[in-house]
Amino acid sequence: MAVSGASGWPTLPALPDPATRAVLDSGLLAELSYALGGPFHFLLPDAFDANLRTLRSALSDAGVAGFVYYAKKANKAAVWSERCAANGAGVDTASVGELRDALGHGVRGEHLVVTGPAKDGALLRLAVRQGALIAVDALDELDALIATVGPDPVRPARVVLRCLPPAQPHSRFGLHDTELEAALERCARAADAVRMEGFSFHLSGYAVQPRADLAGRLVERCLKARARGLVADRISIGGGLAVSYTDAVSWRGFLAGQHSGHYHAGKSFTAGDFYPYHSPAAGAGALRALLAARPEGHHRNLAALLQDAALTLLLEPGRALLDQAGATVFRIQGVKDRAGYQLLTVDGTSLSLSEQWFHSEYLPDPHLLSHDPDAPAGLHPASVGAATCLESDLISWRKIPFPRRPRIGDLLVYPNTAGYQMDSNESSFHDLPLPPKVVIDRTERPRPRWRLDRQRS
Repeated sequence: MAVSGASGWPTLPALPDPATRAVLDSGLLAELSYALGGPFHFLLPDAFDANLRTLRSALSDAGVAGFVYYAKKANKAAVWSERCAANGAGVDTASVGELRDALGHGVRGEHLVVTGPAKDGALLRLAVRQGALIAVDALDELDALIATVGPDPVRPARVVLRCLPPAQPHSRFGLHDTELEAALERCARAADAVRMEGFSFHLSGYAVQPRADLAGRLVERCLKARARGLVADRISIGGGLAVSYTDAVSWRGFLAGQHSGHYHAGKSFTAGDFYPYHSPAAGAGALRALLAARPEGHHRNLAALLQDAALTLLLEPGRALLDQAGATVFRIQGVKDRAGYQLLTVDGTSLSLSEQWFHSEYLPDPHLLSHDPDAPAGLHPASVGAATCLESDLISWRKIPFPRRPRIGDLLVYPNTAGYQMDSNESSFHDLPLPPKVVIDRTERPRPRWRLDRQRS
């Protein structure tokens, strides 16, 4: 149900996850909250492994050669690079720090891709030295890369050319058609200094058909590039595989029922302000739909086009690999009664739940772990504020209808936050320490084991 009780308070229940539920029921979180003395995130690496397997299965079932890079910006915990190394997957990096971190946790250089605009010389040198694939975003960047390799290269720079999407002509990323033609000519002239392996793009949003259409165009570009003597044997479609946090009925009901009266201080949101918390094609399902789609101007689906052209499909998912791979835990340290609802203060800030960065709201309902088994049951709406002196620092503006009255010392567990929520906007504002990340071991034993993540920064 998307609306709770006769009062009509909107809810958005997260999709059930047995692994998360087992951690909630174990009693471990209360001990960690006490031991760590503040908010923290817990990580479930088994979920990452499972998501990687389903993406690879989608490629295999479609008969498509492919390679998956984890988009490191989605969550910088070291455990994800460790899982990529263990599973032979790659990592998508955009800085010297990210590239070094991935290498330091066992990812092979040739399994790295370097994206992002206007890469500096240190990043280009390190990427070439380690044999990483480099997504070239501009002509001057290509010139700098060719100069970095030099006239007598030990190894060529591995390159894909990033295309400006025709449907998003105002994007600041990518090369338009004239620039692409010039880039191809420079790659051909560079001879042994550059190995031009194909093309890449990244589209905003999560729609399947526009990605299929642009991928189809890149298949044609690869065939033309080969005629010029270039390798051009792969295309990268970036990320953009949606994640479903809730079911379709709950999502539609929430959007239809929510209004400013459901938020602290009468704050209002439109449907367009929110991430699409339900998607009919999500994760590996979105990849399957993409491979089955027919690109504009073609009579066969994308999988068939890739097969016939002997092209490898590169993916750079972040959120889709982190689905159900972690959660965020706050302790309630203050409770105020307001007209018709409570205003809770927790031991952290909205900087640790980054959806507020996008002037939005993280909507999946948090779990209330009460330390008092006799706490009154019923319907107890409450908004969740942060432990700062900023009026606007709320973790949940929404008046969430909790099933019992929240008390000081209770824990709030926000589910499925590993993808982009945990550290995109982190800050030690007020000299509050950054929430640590705790890796949970789900092997069969009476209680789950844990360790702190080996993140270096």
